[in-house]
Amino acid sequence: MAKPKVIVVRVRGILERSGDIDPARLRRAYERGIRALTGAASLDEGLGRLFRPSDRVGLKINTIGGRKISTRPEVALGLAAAFKGTGVPDKSILIWDRTNRELRDAGYALSLGSSGVKIYGTDTDGAGYEDELYAKGNIGSLFASIQSRFATASVSLALLKDHGLAGVTAGMKNYFGAIHNPNKYHDDHCDPFVAEVFAAPPVATKHRLTVLDALLVQYHRGPAYHAQWADRAETLVFGTDPVATDAVGWRMIEALRAAHGLPTLAEEGREPRYLATAERMGLGRGGSDAVEVVEEEA
Repeated sequence: MAKPKVIVVRVRGILERSGDIDPARLRRAYERGIRALTGAASLDEGLGRLFRPSDRVGLKINTIGGRKISTRPEVALGLAAAFKGTGVPDKSILIWDRTNRELRDAGYALSLGSSGVKIYGTDTDGAGYEDELYAKGNIGSLFASIQSRFATASVSLALLKDHGLAGVTAGMKNYFGAIHNPNKYHDDHCDPFVAEVFAAPPVATKHRLTVLDALLVQYHRGPAYHAQWADRAETLVFGTDPVATDAVGWRMIEALRAAHGLPTLAEEGREPRYLATAERMGLGRGGSDAVEVVEEEA
């Protein structure tokens, strides 16, 4: 069985001194990552191998941390713009998260029109959560209708962060924002809850791509922002195997912690055990010897 491939794209200089993002470098990063991941000759061809022109694409972002540590509008809109040559119309792309307030606080301008890329939260009129509870294993949740009904294909455009309870929050845990009761699932380091939410049909049947935003990585005392433990890593990580991609993100956080003299997450008793659970459930492969990691510069 071929190893899942994860692409780590270093984009030195993408974060300008002002903190703004260089749009040209961001575009090159998306192109380099998608081409390397898919083996395609162009960004359009690469995304075309993952998405169909008939798809409605949900870009699930993370805006719970406010402006200092959320998926930036430039990053999400840059990925949406990358679809222009794929045949997926702008009106079929939705950038979303839990609430409109969190989106606004993170710098997003809401867009609910019938044309153009849409941007709105689950609490928008006409969206909301499903009426019927999804219940299996340890999970009993209502899924956002954006995930269950609007999206036919889903991208987890997730921040890579240390998390005081889960150990690491990345692409898989990003889907906690697609259910009505994520607060119920933080016991036992979010294990097995992260894996079981991801395995639910509204997520597992639609997830096509993980992009980890590691431009600024909170490697300790996350998920809230603390400047003294935030590293300008200027990196994006791409993968179609959700476990492999998050496992590579985990190793990035461990490397940053080691470089700053911090103990490992295991030594602190909070390694992301949900990744091993996800692997046992057949959701992907995460072992360092089971994943092909390709490093690129953009």
